Amino acid sequence: MYIPKLYKSEDLNLMRDMIRKNAFALLISSEERIRATHSMMILNEDDPENIYIETHVSKANPQAKTLKNGSDAVCDFLGAHAYISSSWYDHINVSTWNYEAVQIYGKVELMNDDELYRHLDKLTTKYEKPQQCPVMLSDMGKAFVEKEMKGAFGIKIIPTEIFIAQKLSQNRKEHDFRNIITNLEHGDENAKQVAEKMRALQK
Repeated sequence: MYIPKLYKSEDLNLMRDMIRKNAFALLISSEERIRATHSMMILNEDDPENIYIETHVSKANPQAKTLKNGSDAVCDFLGAHAYISSSWYDHINVSTWNYEAVQIYGKVELMNDDELYRHLDKLTTKYEKPQQCPVMLSDMGKAFVEKEMKGAFGIKIIPTEIFIAQKLSQNRKEHDFRNIITNLEHGDENAKQVAEKMRALQK
């Protein structure tokens, strides 16, 4: 992932926050041919010194049929992002796009059945807990869950490289920077998120 120095971040807390809030991400691999699948991902921090990504896809997915222990993979997370119009500057320039993104390059480790069960339990708990009538894995019965697991392919991605991009108009002078924020605050939810991120840079 190419990130100009001005926009490159080493903030692992920013990475964690982006993964938590944008967990439906892209799993990319290139065994035989390039393949990509959107899937739910969790950052496993049981050992803070050895974090990794957990995810699963359908066993029927052609990508699952190519992945094995040691395969290379990329997890691509897109955070807040918004169009930046050149009309918001006080001079002639090109339009652009502001965004936050994380790419984690790593090696695949296949999950065993116990690891897959724990992964599905964590994933279900995360998204069911806020529901009005949550349905946890324990409510479904282990036999039912294990039957459903036969169609799931669980993997871990052990990071070898982590890239964190935070392109938020850091190259603009103060007047243009403030004007971009003002215009973003009148935009959609994504635009408002980018405006909030830009304001945080001023603190």
